Amino acid sequence: MKKIIALCFVLAFAENNAQQFVYKPLNPNFGGETFNYQMLLSSANAQNQFDNNDNTLRDFNINSLDNFTESLNRQLLSQLSQKIFQEQFGTGDLKPGVYNFGSLYIEITNGSGGLYINILNTTTGEQSQIFIPQ
Repeated sequence: MKKIIALCFVLAFAENNAQQFVYKPLNPNFGGETFNYQMLLSSANAQNQFDNNDNTLRDFNINSLDNFTESLNRQLLSQLSQKIFQEQFGTGDLKPGVYNFGSLYIEITNGSGGLYINILNTTTGEQSQIFIPQ
C-alpha cells in the first residue's frame, strides 16, 4: 500500500513540474531574432578557411588576346610532349623501366593487374602514381 501511495505522489508531483517546449529558431532567415544576424555572420567569417586574397578571381578578367596566348601555349606544350613520348616509347606499348625528363623521374613497372607509372618531380618533391589496367 505504501508503494502505491508513493507512486501516486511521484506521478502527481511530476505532472505539476512539466512544461511545454517551444522551438524558436536562431537564424533570422528562418524566423529567428533579427539581432542574431551579425553574430552569425561574424561566426561564419571566423570559421571560413578560404582566402580571397590569392587572386582566384583574376582569371575571370582575362581578355581575348591573353586567352588565345594561353591556348596556343597549351597546344604547343601538348604537341611537344606527344613528340617526346613517341620518340622515347615509339608507337607501341609502354616498356617497363626508368626514364628522366628534366626534373621528372618516371618509373614504369608491370604489376599484377596492369601497368604502374610513378612520376616524381625532383625539384618540388611532388609525386603521382598512375595505374593502367590490362
